[in-house]
Amino acid sequence: MDFPSIPLSEPITRLLALDGNGLRPMELAPRRCLSEAARGELKQWKARDLFPGARSPEGAMAGMYLYFSCLDEAHSIAQELESADGSFWHGIMHRQEPDAFNSGYWFRRVGNHPVFPALLAEARRLGYNTGKVWDPLGFIDFCEAARRNPGSEEEGLAKQVQLAEWQLLFIHCSSRQEKSL
Repeated sequence: MDFPSIPLSEPITRLLALDGNGLRPMELAPRRCLSEAARGELKQWKARDLFPGARSPEGAMAGMYLYFSCLDEAHSIAQELESADGSFWHGIMHRQEPDAFNSGYWFRRVGNHPVFPALLAEARRLGYNTGKVWDPLGFIDFCEAARRNPGSEEEGLAKQVQLAEWQLLFIHCSSRQEKSL
């Protein structure tokens, strides 16, 4: 996948450059925030200043915190977003916590998200066998099993699909909001 497919602000580009430019697979269950520098800088900004005109600036901010495994900050933002995007980020955060039950609750609230078709296609391309539609609850189960098998092919695949999920949702949230007529 070509990431990012949208222009990002200079601070976001600089922050992502601290660790993989948005291309680093995240742990399935991170133990700590990976970058205190990123956390500190993100706390100095308002989401709307980092993502001007974005569809969901707060959603994109939650995604930034998740990329650096700062689960507490991602959770604080996601739980305040009463939208499918907020529930999606909330579900990912709880999956990484790991709290599969709570993750499932939030993914049930997402409904049929616009990112799901692209995520299904990318997951298939990566080799994740899934049905005709994206099944976030099935992916929670896959991540749970993979997490218990460190270093396995399944863990590597789960991390790659999780990265694609993060990239697609981040692009969705940080892209320009469509103006209605």
